[in-house]
Order: sequence, then C-alpha cells, then structure tokens
Amino acid sequence: MLYFRHASRVMLLAGSALIATQVAAQAAASGDATGATVGTPATDVDPADGPGASLQTVKRDDGSIIVTAKHYVPVGSMTATKTDIPLIQTPQSVSVITRDQIDLLSFVDLQQAVRYTAGVGGENYGYDPRYDFVTVRGFTPRQFIDGLAVPNTTTFDSTGVDLYLFQSVDILKGPASVLYGAAPPGGILNETMRRPSSETGGELVVKGGTDDFREVAGTITGAATSFLDVRMTALYRDTSTDQDHTNDKRIALAPSATLKLGPDTTLTGLAYYQYDKDEGGAGGFVPAYGSLYANPNGKISRSTNLDDPADEFNRTQYGVGYEFDQRFGDAIKFVSNSKYSHYHEDTPIGVYNSGGFTNTTDPTLPSYYNTITQSNYTFGEKVSSFATDNRFNVKADTGPIKHNAIIGVDYRNVRDDANYGFDFGSRTLNVFDPVYAPVPGPYPESVRYNQQKLKQTGIYGQDQLNYDRLYLTLSGRYDWVKTQSAAAYGDASSPPVYTGQKEHKFTYRAGLSYVTDAGIAPYVSYATSFEPQIGVNSATGAGLKPTSVKQWEGGVKYDARGLPSDFKLFATAAGFDIKESNFVSEQVGQTPVGLSLQGGTVEVYGAEFELVARIHEQLSINLAYSYNHSRVNSSAAEPLDVGYPLPVAPKNKATAFVDYTFSKGTLAGFGLGGGVRYTSATTGALPGLFATPVIYGQPSTLFDADLHYDLPGWRFSVNGSNLANKRYVARCESYAQCFFGAERQVLGTVTKKF
Repeated sequence: MLYFRHASRVMLLAGSALIATQVAAQAAASGDATGATVGTPATDVDPADGPGASLQTVKRDDGSIIVTAKHYVPVGSMTATKTDIPLIQTPQSVSVITRDQIDLLSFVDLQQAVRYTAGVGGENYGYDPRYDFVTVRGFTPRQFIDGLAVPNTTTFDSTGVDLYLFQSVDILKGPASVLYGAAPPGGILNETMRRPSSETGGELVVKGGTDDFREVAGTITGAATSFLDVRMTALYRDTSTDQDHTNDKRIALAPSATLKLGPDTTLTGLAYYQYDKDEGGAGGFVPAYGSLYANPNGKISRSTNLDDPADEFNRTQYGVGYEFDQRFGDAIKFVSNSKYSHYHEDTPIGVYNSGGFTNTTDPTLPSYYNTITQSNYTFGEKVSSFATDNRFNVKADTGPIKHNAIIGVDYRNVRDDANYGFDFGSRTLNVFDPVYAPVPGPYPESVRYNQQKLKQTGIYGQDQLNYDRLYLTLSGRYDWVKTQSAAAYGDASSPPVYTGQKEHKFTYRAGLSYVTDAGIAPYVSYATSFEPQIGVNSATGAGLKPTSVKQWEGGVKYDARGLPSDFKLFATAAGFDIKESNFVSEQVGQTPVGLSLQGGTVEVYGAEFELVARIHEQLSINLAYSYNHSRVNSSAAEPLDVGYPLPVAPKNKATAFVDYTFSKGTLAGFGLGGGVRYTSATTGALPGLFATPVIYGQPSTLFDADLHYDLPGWRFSVNGSNLANKRYVARCESYAQCFFGAERQVLGTVTKKF
C-alpha cells in the first residue's frame, strides 16, 4: 500500500542516516586524541535520580568546568515491558524525557516537555496551567504515575500533577493494554516520581519571568537511618497567563520513603498532594474572525480575556501508595505496586464565550463582528481510584535460549461523579473594549453529567526469548471489565439509577528485534489494545463501550555502543499503522456535557525519527521528525466525520535543539543553546460535533533559546520560548472557539545544589 511504501522509504533513509552517523563516529573515534575508551552501554534501565537530581557540576584542578548529565540520554524504560529490558531490545517506540532534559530546557509542565519528542504534541490550547493537553500519534494518551493509572476524568483525561514532582516521563507509543489494561491507540504516558536516595543532597530552585511568573521549588533526600531513606519534594507557584485579569496559584508536595527490610527486600512509600486555585479563567474561546480570519474592526489582542475576572477554578488531588520489591536470588523478583488516588475539581463560576459574535450579517450596526455572547458554565467532578499491580519476574535459561519473563495481575476500581450547570447566553462582551459586568455568584451544578463506577481485573504474561543477537518478545493479557452508569442530564440531587455493562477481552503483542554488535537494532511488532471508556454517549445516553485497536510497527534503533564512552546517543526510526474500532469522538473544553459520540473506525499511519545525544558532557542534541496521517474511515453516529483527520493531529512535526557548554578558558561553565519547532496546521474538531465546516489552525515555526552558567553547587539560567513572539492560532473547534498559541515566555532560574 502507498503509506507502507512511504513509511518504508522514511525508515530506510533514517536507518541509512543512523548507520552513516555510527560509521563516521567510529572513524573519528579511531583518531581520538583524548584516549576515550570504547564500550557497551549498560543494559539496565536508568536508576532513580540521585540526591542532586541532575546536571551536576565539577571544577577540575586545571580550571575546567564539567557539567555532567548522566541520564540525559535514556537507556531503558520500565514502562515498555515492566522489567529491565533496555530500549534497544524493546520492539516498540518509547520516548523517555529525563530529568536532565527537563532541567536543561527549564520545562514548566508536561506540554512543554514534549516539544522535542517525535509523534507527541502539546500546547494545543496555548498556555493553560490547569491540564496537560497532550496527544500521541493523534490520540489522547492514558496517564499513569509509577505504572498505575491516574484518576480518569470525563473532562480532559488529565490530572495536571506538576512536572517538578517527577524524575522522568516515559511515552510508550502505540497499543499498550497487554500490560496496562486501559490503553488508548496512541499509547500511554507514565510519570515516575522522584525516589529517595541513601546519599544526602538536594536542590533549591527559584524561577521568575514573564506574566509575573514566580516559583520556589526544592527537593531533599538522604538516609534517616541505616535502613530508611527519605525524600521530600515541594513547589509553590504564583503566576498569570497570557490573558489579562488571571492569576494561578499552586502548592505541590511529594514525600517518599524507602524502608530496607533486608538485602533483597525494600518497601517504598510514595505520596503526592496538589492544590490549584485559578482565577479569571483561561482566556476564553476566541472567535475565528479577529484571530484566524480578518475582522473589519481589527485584530483581537492575545491578552484580551474573553472569560471573566470573576471566574474560579479550584482543584485538590492526592495519591498515596507503595512499591514493594522482593528478590529471591538472582533469578526471581516479586513487585507489588498499589495506590489510592483522589481528584476533585470545581468551577463555581465559569463565564466564557459560548456563542461567538452576536451580529455577523449587518455591518451598519456597532455590534458587527464586535460583541460576543457569554454563558456561565459551572462544573464539578470527583474521581476516586484504587489501583494495584502485582507481578513476578523470572530469568532463566533453557539450553541456548535466555528467558526474561513476567506474570502478573492488576486491578482498578474507579468511581466518577460529575455535575454541571449552564446559564446560556445571559451576558455579552465587547471583544475590543471589554467591560465585565458583575457576576451574581456561583451558578448551581444541578444537572448530572456522569455518575459511573468501573472495575477492571487483568491477568497478563510476557516472555522475552533471547538467542544470540535475536530477541523475541511475546505478551498476552485477559481483561474483565464491569461498569455501572447512571443516566446523564437528570436532576443531580435525585438518587442515581445504575445500568450495568460487562466486557471481557484478550489482547496480545509480539515483537522481534535483532541487535548487532554495532548497536543497530531493526525490529517489527504487532500489538492489540482494549480500552474501557469512562463517560456517556451524548447521542444515546448510554455508557461508552470499550474501544478495540491493532497496530503494526517496524523500525530500527541505534544506541552508539561502539562509540567512545563520553559519546552517548540513542535514536529510533519507525513506521506504524493503527486501526481503531468503536472510536469516541470527543469535544473537550468548556462546553456543556462534554459531548461524546461513539461508533466507527479510525486509521492512523505514519513515520517517526528521534535522536537524543550528549557528547563529551558539553554538547546536547535533540532531533525529532514525525509524519502522521489520520482519517475517520466510518462513523455510524456522525457520517459527516468520515474522511476527516483527527483533531490536533499534525501531519508534520519537526524539531531540533542544540546546547553547548564551554569547559575551558574564560568562558568555562558558560553555555548556550537554540531550538526550532515546526508544526503543520491541524483541525480543531470533527464536523459532526457542531455540524459546521472543519476549521484548521495555523502552522507554526517557533524559536527557543537558553543561556546558562554553572559553578560547583550553583546554576544560573535564562530560557526563552517563542522568542519572536509569533502570533498564531493553535486550534479552532468552531468559528466561535479558537485558541491562540502560547506567547513568548522568558524564565530566569537560580538553582542551588547541595
């Protein structure tokens, strides 16, 4: 087929580039005057971060300053296989964003952290401090923390737990339900919390910058006793957004402790707490005329707030759990991981642009493309979740074949209660001269939207069979899912009447990799997915059915094992084809009842290339390109959707960032870097949701840069994104609902490490 030929060409070119890079580097290494040794990267996953977290600085006797970033280039990921199989042997695409990368580029949230990751998009709503709007291969990923699913909301499928609390972000691309149960087509996103260390240390970070950004954060760890290691991570943030009359405050805490019960037994307690209070809304839906299209009255300012200064968003969330690790010699290990999580958000006042311009037909009237209709949409949601995952990992040999196998069982129990209130069209606002009328007070959340219970049990097994350089990975899983849903849109104060639904499904994955001595690894895999859905079908009022997915993927990986030891590099080139049944078309945003429609099939195919490198502890490189072709092939619920691409799924994304630190001379310790990000235009929503023509946002080319100076124990940096302050519309869901891309942000950071 055409797309397979296209993907094959991309993979062939990428593979050739990888081989050429490796050959050239080996040639250079042969004449290396530094005497660096050639070796093979460790085959274990990256360990937990140490006491100082990242980017350690050492001053040598000769006056040179070396800034080390031991984990800048990822080696392994527990997310892909739930065991210590390195990335080079994993027959599926995995992107790992390490704490070193996050700190070097001063990323504030998850949306920023995926800027230089292939096949992953963020910031589709501009700068919004509440949620992490991320897509993977055109789909919204399921978020996990420490390998366990977070409370899954019906609004944005995101909890927005602060990035500073985590030591790494793993993105497993493609179907992953064989190990995780609930897994959408694009993949999962797993954030790993900072772990305690026996070595005493930590850091204190102070940030400040544009939009009154103010932040103080820190982490400290060490041994409380010979058998107990502890860590505390905390953050306080006070900032505005790109829009006027907004203010956002956040408090986040993450205590953890590791109890060493014996040489082979550890119990780690992990917890987090976060409180958010956002005032003034998120800027409001911006009309297409005046942002994307010309308006006879001029351009709408990016700083204009089309919500209301009285708007309020409150959120409290926490999670408490443990990770138990027991080894039985070198061959067997048992891991038990459990967590209780609670999520509560409330919008007692939610005035926003709901209907667009009141007059679009008579240019003689002052309100022509001038005055918008506002509504008050209030929303509250509580989600409670308990999740546990328990597995044995066994390593054994059967003749010439080595086995790395796991067998496990996991369980989820989720309860979701969401209500809303809607006062339609009660207000108007002049977008060029806004005067905000008083808001009478909180509007009652009197209508039930979603009241649902979900229980899921899964048993799974996996075995990696290794013969010489060949690695065959086989995985299988069986799920039982039970949901109970109350009818939506009724009186929230009335007792719920539940209807039950039971589902069960077998999913599997098979993959083959061949790893050469040079560190080049071609691979191929086939995976299926089964995802229970939380929410209701707005067309029928019934609970959403599970989706079913299958994917082919093939590619080549390279880990630079033949290069000098201070030349770290990992690269992946891949082509893929995803097909989904029971597709859910969802309108996320401040619209009443969070419209969801189900039925039909979707196909996404494409190719990706990604490279992360750290050379001589001076030069850091991040390169990524992805081609993504998505299409709704059928839709019984909304035939208008057929033929259109998925929302906010750019066909092309290309990014590059390069950073260099001087180690000698008068500039020793000083560094600078620059990056560029290109994203092609995307649709904002499928036509069936609004029965309007599909509107495309604008393509964007944005430039980033950083300056930094490092001394032992200190780091001073300035990071800027969208330096040219490019004005562009990132997304349009309809003529009334567009979103500006994030404005220029400049942040200064002082870090004291100890």
